[in-house]
Amino acid sequence: MNSFGSIFRVSLFGESHGSSVGVTCDNVPPGISLQEEDFEKDINRRKSGRKGTTPRIESDIPIILSGVCDGVTTGAPVTVIFNNENTRSKDYSMFRDMPRPGHSDFTADLKYNGFNDIRGGGMFSARLTVALVAAGVIAKKICLPAVYTANIVHIGGNENIEEELDNVLADHDSVGGLVSCIGKNVPAGLGEPFFKKFEAQLAGIIFSLPAVKAFEIGSGVKASQMRGSEHNDCFISADGKTETNNSGGTLGGITSGNIIDFRVTFKPTPSISRPQNTYSFNKKTRDNLVIEGRHDACLTLRTPAIVEACAAIVTADLLLYNTIYNYRGKHNDSQ
Repeated sequence: MNSFGSIFRVSLFGESHGSSVGVTCDNVPPGISLQEEDFEKDINRRKSGRKGTTPRIESDIPIILSGVCDGVTTGAPVTVIFNNENTRSKDYSMFRDMPRPGHSDFTADLKYNGFNDIRGGGMFSARLTVALVAAGVIAKKICLPAVYTANIVHIGGNENIEEELDNVLADHDSVGGLVSCIGKNVPAGLGEPFFKKFEAQLAGIIFSLPAVKAFEIGSGVKASQMRGSEHNDCFISADGKTETNNSGGTLGGITSGNIIDFRVTFKPTPSISRPQNTYSFNKKTRDNLVIEGRHDACLTLRTPAIVEACAAIVTADLLLYNTIYNYRGKHNDSQ
């Protein structure tokens, strides 16, 4: 399933080394200002080019195919594509015999009976997150005045990012990292019990991102070490503001009007140039695998814009859900 959301529905398509990747967003409200230059800031934040990221640099120029006329949304589905222009597919031919450790090569081959597009990881590639960021740009407009800001806390446990990158690159290795995201002005009342709770939707889309291994909101895993008297967030005003924010901005899975506070853990990029002793399916024995090609030493460096996009998509979907639900309730009451 390549779609997410109930009302604001986001559908991704394309592969890493296909002709393009893109996204279709259903139920975008009409009348929202939307032009190609609106995507530039977040797309550039996700782009490679800095130390520790892949040498594969795409122009990532958004092409709006539908849903926008004269610079505003029309109410029709909005489709945005990004052409793939800088691909080297030959770098991936050997991975049918020796699937990369930590990558989707093995499971994708099993699931799709060997017909999966292995070039660049195909549909499993982080390349598709450029389309997710595009959806996030649209979602952020729907969410206003709610605003999400994500930042890197550390990579490899080291808050000195440049120092850690130098060490990893010198070792021909890769490294993971932690990203923190804060949401301000998120309205209270978003989320639907039981299975559509705000943090459940947020965790679902976050875990769909390549390389994500953990998600926590509010006190997160530290809650297991706290007592109720420590963890409970006492109210300090009639609008629901609390003295502390161990719940991370939700209560019972519904946003409380307090700051949304969550963190995302990304694993090291599995494609590394150091030799790895793994299984060769042709030789039927273990052999050394040396991965060539162009890969991020630290994928985390490019993820803050992606994390923000995910949070905005969830918020936009639940906002529109609330709007429709409340309209129907008022309509029924008036009969």
